[in-house]
Amino acid sequence: LTGSPITDIEITLVSGKAHAKHTEGGDFRQATYRAVRQGLRCAKSILLEPVYDFTLEVPNENVGRAMSDIQRMSGTFNSPEAKGENSVLTGTAPVSEMGNYTKEVMQYTHGRGRLSCSLKGYEPCHNSDEVIAQIGYDCDADVDNPCGSVFCSHGAGYNVPWNEVGEHMHLPSVLDAPKDDEIGTNSENAFAKCKTQDDIFALDKELMQIFEQTYGPVTRRKHAPEKRHVKAVSSIDKAAEKYKKSPVYDGTEYLLVDGYNVIFAWEHLKELSERSLDGARHALINILCNYQGYSKCNLILVFDAYKVKGEHREVETVNDISIVYTKEAETADMFIEKTSHKLAKTNKVRVVTSDALEQMIILGNGALRVSSRAFLEEVRQAENEIREIINSSNELNNNMN
Repeated sequence: LTGSPITDIEITLVSGKAHAKHTEGGDFRQATYRAVRQGLRCAKSILLEPVYDFTLEVPNENVGRAMSDIQRMSGTFNSPEAKGENSVLTGTAPVSEMGNYTKEVMQYTHGRGRLSCSLKGYEPCHNSDEVIAQIGYDCDADVDNPCGSVFCSHGAGYNVPWNEVGEHMHLPSVLDAPKDDEIGTNSENAFAKCKTQDDIFALDKELMQIFEQTYGPVTRRKHAPEKRHVKAVSSIDKAAEKYKKSPVYDGTEYLLVDGYNVIFAWEHLKELSERSLDGARHALINILCNYQGYSKCNLILVFDAYKVKGEHREVETVNDISIVYTKEAETADMFIEKTSHKLAKTNKVRVVTSDALEQMIILGNGALRVSSRAFLEEVRQAENEIREIINSSNELNNNMN
């Protein structure tokens, strides 16, 4: 409608399909953008606006004027409450209409009126047609956020308008599924029945094949499966044999850490960053030095410096940790994407970040993803084991003495 942000929407991926030759990781990312936009075009959008909760206290002789003003501003109010010589009105009104109303209250009450406002939230816009016309946003002309889709024919891509996508889709629309037990008809119930990660993959065999094509066959614990699962497991295993085996690693383990993402995800570092960002950065470096000494991995800590002028990125080493400050116009995400893609070909690579989009790209590169909060638990566990080793060593020395 206006190119404004959209909130409070839950999006569920219910099906997907790839081509072994023509599909690349970036295709899924682009398809996601276009699918969201196409879905918004098919749906009926509503423009929202911020709304105030207000309390207005005016002399009794001015209460009629106050009620008339609130109605004029498309607001609502409760019945006036008497408070001695004054009356109190409470209700809601659009922020855009009440912006300068405090001055009006002071004028017509001769300084005896009081207005207090607090943000209530967002509600349907009272004059949406006027606002939409004034902004003049044309979603079809927004080249940065296209609504159409790109399909492939004879090795070449071609654009399909948003309202014709249904005729070109390679998968049936889950919105038209005739049976309740089909995947996607009730995705929440389907996912609720899943107890393990294997169960989730089994919801869509093609996605399972894509996963195993990239990372190799999924190994399962050797236990006697229930009879109703034997056929499904067998079909997945046979499909996995068509694809390449797991990549062979040379034993080198790399850990890439998005520094600022971790700082703002860990509460104690976040509080420290509010007082001193440099202090939080040095505290994280010290923590990771301790962790690296215990885990013996090749740890690369990346900080955004893309706003700092300089054609070359800065790299320094602190206690066997490589600390990278990205060059101008290069974000930490960009550096991690390129580095993980390069290293994951022959090495075991883990990436620590809580950026959901970045996690999907990392997974496509063949690296393992770890959220910042999960990594915090891993660091704490390492610190506890280090303390236990030190305490055991001290006790042994004391006994020997």
